[in-house]
Amino acid sequence: MKDWLRKHPNVRTIRVAAADLNGQARGKRVPARYADNVVKNGTRFPFSVLNLDIWGEDIDDSPLVFEQGDQDGILRPTERGFMPMPWLEAPTALLPIWMFRENGTPYEGDPRHALRAVVDRYKARGLTPVCAIELEFFLIDDSGKTMQVPASPRSGKRRKAAETLSIRALDAFDTFFTDLYDACEAMDIPADTSTSEAGLGQFEVNLMHCDDALRAADDALFFKMLVKGLARRHGFAASFMAKPYAEYSGSGLHTHFSILDEKGENIFDSGGPKGTAALKHAVAGCLNAMHDSALIFAPHQNSYERLVPGKHAPTAIAWGYENRTAAIRIPAGNPAARRIEHRVAGGDVNPYLMLAAILGSALDGIEHQMEAPPPIVGNAYAIDDLPEIPTTWAEAIDALEQSTIVPRFLHPELIKNLVSTKRQELHYTAELNPQELIELYLDTV
Repeated sequence: MKDWLRKHPNVRTIRVAAADLNGQARGKRVPARYADNVVKNGTRFPFSVLNLDIWGEDIDDSPLVFEQGDQDGILRPTERGFMPMPWLEAPTALLPIWMFRENGTPYEGDPRHALRAVVDRYKARGLTPVCAIELEFFLIDDSGKTMQVPASPRSGKRRKAAETLSIRALDAFDTFFTDLYDACEAMDIPADTSTSEAGLGQFEVNLMHCDDALRAADDALFFKMLVKGLARRHGFAASFMAKPYAEYSGSGLHTHFSILDEKGENIFDSGGPKGTAALKHAVAGCLNAMHDSALIFAPHQNSYERLVPGKHAPTAIAWGYENRTAAIRIPAGNPAARRIEHRVAGGDVNPYLMLAAILGSALDGIEHQMEAPPPIVGNAYAIDDLPEIPTTWAEAIDALEQSTIVPRFLHPELIKNLVSTKRQELHYTAELNPQELIELYLDTV
């Protein structure tokens, strides 16, 4: 890590940052001359900082604050090391960190450690999850009283309609996307294909598959930071909020995953299109935990504006082959690449908690050899007797708090902290009008 800074002598400051439960970067600014001390000794801030609400406020009834004296945790660099922050004017480096207790044990309320614990369970069974993440986001001109798509830097015009898979829409913002891919290269984020999507000014970028789930979640978090920061440099906003426009589809964050055994072979590959028993066990585990873990996939009030029938987001707890109306889709293609696509999460999620919930529930299904229901055929929105994902924020909060399933793969302290956070947000967002809610989520999530 020290070598990186020596090779980049123009870097003047560093940011040390960890993700809180809302996926917000929390940390400090440090002059580069003192970076060696952070690498060697870490830094400190209160455990409660990873348990703030969406405004960055303490949780009123959290024992982490006054009851426990607002104690410090120790934050140490992750294995990722330094990376540039190309959206800032001055040369700056980001050093990702995660939280430990004084005795060196991981802090259970850190979302990155939640994912690490799930990955460790896979490793204990000789298994390795391979993940790829697709992120949708909107480019928005928020300079006026109402949001609108930014004017194209090329033509000066604003497109007033969605342009699904439009090359013209991509070309209209070619300068932004060129800078984005250059920045991804500098940050070693594996950005692959980009497309225009079904929303007004909506785009998707796919991140390449990775056999390190922690790195995949890191990439998603850093990509979100990059897109939002870089858009501001270009004179507009980028937002991963689930549903900025009522009349258009919202932004999802879809996860594809397979699982390799000790020989490096995909345990979902049956040599044919249907997949193995292990695939169906994993599907069953994901479906079994979907209702109770909905708060992780839809963590904010605005998230539930996206989860409505007929708007390209799943509402029923179901699976199917090559079926994008289902919550779980099994894509076609080469059997060696057989995988599961989990389609519930919105773009506003914490990537660490999302992957911990997906991979944790899948492993739970494999370990208990759960039986999946029959795959659906046709339009899931038109099938009446399917169980449903919670339709309100309050229902999802209650489901997680009362769950006996989610504690099998997430630590009870993290669940308690998350529930307390969301109950506080539920209380205070009730005081906001729709425009104030949009303003709250536009830049934060």
